Amino acid sequence: MNETLVIDRLGQRGDGVVQAPSGQVFVPYALPGETVRAVVDGERGQLVEIIASASRIAAICPLFTRCGGCAAQHMAPGLYREWKRQQVVTALSRAGVEAPVADLIDAHGEGRRRVTFHARRQGETMLVGFMAARSHELIAVEACPVLAPGLARAPAVAQMLANRMGGANKPLDIQITASEAGLDVDMRGHGPLGDKLRLALTQLAERLDLARLSNHGEIVVERRPPLQHMGKALVAPAAGGFLQATAAGEEILAGLVMAALPKGKRVADLFAGCGPFSFRLAERMQVLAIESDKAATLALSRGAGATQGLKPVTTETRDLFRRPLLEHELNGFDAIVLDPPRAGAEAQVKRLAASKVRDVIYVSCDAGSFARDAATLAAGGYALEGVTPVDQFRYSAHVELVGVFRRGKKG
Repeated sequence: MNETLVIDRLGQRGDGVVQAPSGQVFVPYALPGETVRAVVDGERGQLVEIIASASRIAAICPLFTRCGGCAAQHMAPGLYREWKRQQVVTALSRAGVEAPVADLIDAHGEGRRRVTFHARRQGETMLVGFMAARSHELIAVEACPVLAPGLARAPAVAQMLANRMGGANKPLDIQITASEAGLDVDMRGHGPLGDKLRLALTQLAERLDLARLSNHGEIVVERRPPLQHMGKALVAPAAGGFLQATAAGEEILAGLVMAALPKGKRVADLFAGCGPFSFRLAERMQVLAIESDKAATLALSRGAGATQGLKPVTTETRDLFRRPLLEHELNGFDAIVLDPPRAGAEAQVKRLAASKVRDVIYVSCDAGSFARDAATLAAGGYALEGVTPVDQFRYSAHVELVGVFRRGKKG
C-alpha cells in the first residue's frame, strides 16, 4: 500500500520509524521530521518519494542505498552523532544501568584499513563487490570512499584473485588489509588448495606485490611481514585475525583505556587479540594477555619479545567463554581490561562481579551485550563511572564504546 508518512525517529539500524495505528513501520533511508511516500507491507516500508525534508544531505557515494555497507550517508552530522550516541543511551536504559554517556568520538581517521569483498560466479565471469542492503544480491564495487588510501587498489586485487579462484565455482570472501608492508589478503570459501592452484596463487601474489596471501588463515606465501604499529610495537597479526577497523580507532580506544588505568603493577588484558591494548598497557604495568586464538597469542608474544621499553608481557591461550578467569586468579590484578566480541563477556563478567578487582575497563563493539554485562557488574558492586561512544565505522549502524567501572574494596 502506498502511504504518506511523517517519520518520528531513527531506529537502531538507521531506518526511519513511524508509529502507525497498526504498529511501528520501518522505512530505510528516511529521516526524522521528513514527510515521505512509501510502499508499506506490514512493518516494512519501501521509500518511494521524499516530499519534504530539512535535515538530509547528499551522499558521498553513488552506490549509497544500493550497497549495504553504509546506512547513514544521508544524515546531517549532528543527527548522525546523536543517533549513534543514543544507541548506547537506550541500551543502558533498557538494562537498568545509569551512567553518563559522553559525546560520540569520530575515529574514522584516514578510513578503514580492512575490507572484505564477496565474489561469486555470474555467467562466464566472477562478480566481486559488496552485498546489497537487506539482500543477497551482489553489487560490483570499483572504489569505496570509506577505505583508507592504502586500500585504493583493493577492488582490483580482489577481482584478480577471484578470477584465479573462480574455477571451483564457489562463493568466496576476500579480506584485504592495508599494512606497513603492503596488502595482506586472506581468502575464505574455497576450501583446501591443490598444489597447482597454490603455485598459481603464489605467482599471482608476486605480480600483485602482496605482502602476504593466505587461505582460511593458512599462509600461501608471505613475501614481507604485514606489520601494524601498536604502541611501541610492530606486530604481524595472524592471517585473517582480528584487527581494529581503523588506525585512528585503535589509537582512540587505547587512549581511553590508558586514561582510565589506575596506578598499579599488574593488569590483565582479556580477549587481547594480537595486542592493541597489551603493548600500550605494558608501558606502565606488567601484563597478562589472554586470547583464545593461538595464532593471535603467538603474534602478540613475538611482538612483545621484539619491543624494547616494555614491562613484562605474559601470554596465555584460553577460551574465556568456556574457562573464564576465576576469582582467585583475578584478585591478583590491579585492573582488568577486556575487549570481547559482539556476544560480550557474560561468563567472565560474572566472575569479575564476585572478585575483589577494583577497576574494570570494558571495550565493547555491541551496546546491547555491554549493557547486559554492565548490569551484572553493577549488581556485584561496581559503579559505571562513564561511557564513551567511539565511531570507527563511519556511516554504518555500528558503534563501539569504552566503559569504566570502579568500586571500593570488597569483602
